[in-house]
Amino acid sequence: MEDEKKIIEDMQEVVLQMAQDDIEENPDIVNEYFDCSACGKNKCMAGSIQYSKYRLCNDCVLLAELGFKLKKIQNIQELIDAMEDKRLTEICDFIKKDSNAHNN
Repeated sequence: MEDEKKIIEDMQEVVLQMAQDDIEENPDIVNEYFDCSACGKNKCMAGSIQYSKYRLCNDCVLLAELGFKLKKIQNIQELIDAMEDKRLTEICDFIKKDSNAHNN
């Protein structure tokens, strides 16, 4: 359990550093957004990673890398499948907000 906590803390630092490095290399990246393939949220490109056909935001990169390190997932598709409900909720929330914006 203590090892797992250390792995999580170390991975959080690594993933945060990835985002900071991206911003240092290209400050304009803070204005570049995409829809994360895992969580479905519109997120900043900084710290994102392309895993085969999926681009994951920095938060989901952390989930993916922890999943691999802790042997909870074997491949990125498992994470994408596990997060399907979260993506659908995000899409529905976006549609509701968009619809409300057009109705006001």
